Amino acid sequence: MTGLTREFTDPLWRAPVRLNPVEADLLRTEPVRRLHFVAHGGSSTLTTLQSYSRLEHSLGVLTLVAHFAPDDACLRVAALLHDIGHLPLSHTFEGLAGLDHHAIGLRLVRSDPIRSVLRDHGIDAEEIVERLRGRPPSPLTGRAGLLNLDHLDSYVRSGRSAGRLDTDPAVLLGRLGIRDHTVSADAGTAAALVALVRAEARLHTSWDNVGPASVVRRLVGRLLDHTPLTSDSLARMTDAQLWSALDACPVTRAESARVQYEPHRLRVEVENGHGDHSGWRFSLRKIYSSAPLVDGEPLERSAPGLAAELSALRELPLDFRVSWG
Repeated sequence: MTGLTREFTDPLWRAPVRLNPVEADLLRTEPVRRLHFVAHGGSSTLTTLQSYSRLEHSLGVLTLVAHFAPDDACLRVAALLHDIGHLPLSHTFEGLAGLDHHAIGLRLVRSDPIRSVLRDHGIDAEEIVERLRGRPPSPLTGRAGLLNLDHLDSYVRSGRSAGRLDTDPAVLLGRLGIRDHTVSADAGTAAALVALVRAEARLHTSWDNVGPASVVRRLVGRLLDHTPLTSDSLARMTDAQLWSALDACPVTRAESARVQYEPHRLRVEVENGHGDHSGWRFSLRKIYSSAPLVDGEPLERSAPGLAAELSALRELPLDFRVSWG
């Protein structure tokens, strides 16, 4: 997607979008183009079929915002730009060396070439920054714990790639609405969304994600410790550039090849505080859990069973012990 044609139809949602001129121009900038080379699934692309990019997801979120708020030009821009600060392999080493994709993204919006493109179209970069911060509230960012359009696209797109999406996304979209800046659905559709949220949480805590993510995070730490590479330079790499750096560095080369070609040798166990201390400890930062509304009402009141299913995700493990078998 290069913005050369003004018509765009996302292959997931199949909802046609007529790109605004500023959106077409932003699609030709380096920070947005770079997202085409960053995997949404991060390190789990080594062990799953989640091979779609951050740009695909960003265009999906733009599609949803254009569907629900077609005339909100700034919110549409914010949707397209909301992920430009992501690190290579997405969340895999978020927090390492203080790296925060939200802060990086806001900095990029305030810098050229994004700032100058916005200015050329009469848009103040600070207005986009405020929309990305959720001021005023919008369905793009929503409220904590409630399902917004960003997470909606993530859950549905992941569900399709994993073969667990039972409903046609275009049909699903027709059953959704926005109430109080939150995705709202009928009871049956809300249950389908909750099932996708739960499946995604189980993926994040599974061997498929924990194993490769723990290795790559360790390798990136070594790369920063043993090479002149700065954290700022690392943050702007693509996935391919990161793998190239890991393959070239003497202290990371062997294990980089091993995780790429022999991930099946990884062993992942839940950390229990005693017993086998081989390998290394790895902790997930958090489990994403977003609740839709049911006919405009919170799950706790309208569907307590679904609310209980989401609450049960708090029992999933966050701490693991990983080793090479």
